Amino acid sequence: MQYRPWFIALCLLAEAFAARAEDASALPTDSTAEGEEGEIVVSATKIETPINQIGSSVTVITAEEIALNQERTLPEVLRPVPGLNIVQTGGPGGKTSVFMRGSNSNHTKVLIDGVDANDPSQDGVFDFGQVLTSDIARVEVLRGPQSSLYGSDAIGGVVNIVTKQGEGPARFSGMLEGGSFATFHQAGSLSGSTSRFNYSLNVDHFVADDTPVTPLDLLPPGRKRIDDSYENTTLSTKLGANVTDTFSLDLVTRYTNSTLFFTGDDFSVFPSVPAANQSEQNAEQLFVRGQMHLALFGDAFKNRVGVGYTNYRTTIQAPDTGFGLPPENVNHGDRIKFDWQGNIALAKGHTLVLGVEDQTDRLLQSPISADNGNVAGFAELQSEILHDLFAAASVRYDDNDRFGGKMTWRIAPSYLVPAIGTKLKASYGTGFKAPSLTQLFVSFPVFNFFANPNLRPEESEGYDFGFEQPLLEDRIRIGATYFHNEIRNLINANATFTSLENIGEATTYGTEVFASVAITDRFEVRADYTYTVATDDRTGLELLRRPKHKASLKATWRPIDKLSISTTMLYIGSQVDGNRSFSIQRLNTDPYFLVNLAAEYDVGKGVTLFARADNLFDRHYQDPTGFQRPGFGFFAGARVTFSGKVSTAERNEADKETQLYSQKDTSK
Repeated sequence: MQYRPWFIALCLLAEAFAARAEDASALPTDSTAEGEEGEIVVSATKIETPINQIGSSVTVITAEEIALNQERTLPEVLRPVPGLNIVQTGGPGGKTSVFMRGSNSNHTKVLIDGVDANDPSQDGVFDFGQVLTSDIARVEVLRGPQSSLYGSDAIGGVVNIVTKQGEGPARFSGMLEGGSFATFHQAGSLSGSTSRFNYSLNVDHFVADDTPVTPLDLLPPGRKRIDDSYENTTLSTKLGANVTDTFSLDLVTRYTNSTLFFTGDDFSVFPSVPAANQSEQNAEQLFVRGQMHLALFGDAFKNRVGVGYTNYRTTIQAPDTGFGLPPENVNHGDRIKFDWQGNIALAKGHTLVLGVEDQTDRLLQSPISADNGNVAGFAELQSEILHDLFAAASVRYDDNDRFGGKMTWRIAPSYLVPAIGTKLKASYGTGFKAPSLTQLFVSFPVFNFFANPNLRPEESEGYDFGFEQPLLEDRIRIGATYFHNEIRNLINANATFTSLENIGEATTYGTEVFASVAITDRFEVRADYTYTVATDDRTGLELLRRPKHKASLKATWRPIDKLSISTTMLYIGSQVDGNRSFSIQRLNTDPYFLVNLAAEYDVGKGVTLFARADNLFDRHYQDPTGFQRPGFGFFAGARVTFSGKVSTAERNEADKETQLYSQKDTSK
């Protein structure tokens, strides 16, 4: 969405107007993925499942891939993923949205270690630009309607972020990096485990003090550009205790404090122009979750009970332009969620998953206070129907305090063809997006704009089907997936722009194609291509910020054991957008092509040197229009890792647990 940093009323009106137009390492795989027999995915079924048994489209990115490609922020990680368009207003820290398979930017559910991370104070969106990656263990991108397991916000899909868990002897890791745009980045972690306790403590501090964002041709004559400055400090902790062989406790916390100095817009003139003085955004995010696990009847009935808490507070200080707008805009909201999940092993190859959730969202003085509750129950049956024929079927009912009940469902079968190894997959399901507290209750009479407490949920129904084929003993893998989604009751501004109504409809469809090749044991290449058509069913017009063509190529090479080289190439085709002020509501952007190159060398004794070049050929482009993306940048640094020694007692205890686990596994 177009970034309107000053005043929540103008932000709401501008985004409503834009929404009206919108609705008119080695290799991440579809991944790292699909087809690799040992790969395990959790997000598609809410239980650990081999990816070959999953009918949904999933991309998995691991910590090793993130480190190899030196991707420091979550937008960098997600940018090459098929089916996703990443839109970031400028450089690091700029507001970042994800459009998944042509759906809206608030149609993606985000989870961080099981915590619902979407912002309850800003229409349920998630700003991907605030997430640093040093503590991330894996990212799962699940595409297609997923509300039958995840409820509201999952019309486009789910992004599931899992942070690192401590294991083995005490381990310290530290990293220092510097480079272009006055970048200085430090990160450190301490992790490990004993026989019954694991811990992971992380700190990540990132500064980019001099990033040019405002296009020079938008500035009034004689005015100099002021570059953006961004600082992010993220603290995270993950603790676990195996109290007994059948009972365990977990606690995760993640806190982010960031400050962004950026050039906002001067609305005292029309069309608006970049402001003469910068605005300051201070954002705080807190995610906390505690849970316990209890296994009964010899692991036949596994229970998980948890409570999660989300808190957002974003304050924007804007310069006075004489337009009469308040100098400070505050968005503050929180969410508390209680949940239970039970996994029942009905028989070999058949698991029943049951769940109950109780969630309350609150808007806190932004500019009013309001709340909304939702209670939900879901059930999923995951089965091996016949040999090599798998299916997961789920159904969910949500009872919302504001709009009542909503039922969603999904089925996702897959079949592994014997002898030739072909995987056939498909899914069909429904999704919904509940109206936000802002849309329901926040009015601005001074602008003749009023909330609508009678809004209904946005709804979707979609399907996909495809195949994957391994060749030459899996040294080559190819695949393709077709997807189709119909979205109804989209919330848009009414004809007079005085309120919001459920008047939008849209259709999105397209194809995701990939090919991966292990040319040698040391050289691998993967290519992805996504074709997306997203149209407003009322007008037949193409939706904003959904490029029809997207292609990426990732390659890794290890010429020697100590040296790794990786490259990422990304092509984004032309798309429809408005200009920065939206005085021009529709224009066609220029396509762009980027090349990033990264290398690291293991010096030995726990020391690794690394360097990377982003936007290697210094391409100048805007995405979204009116916000210049960074040009060529060079960065270099070092990483050190020290591990403690395992005591004899700890080694003996670990051997006993391994032996006990093996006996349990053999008995099944």
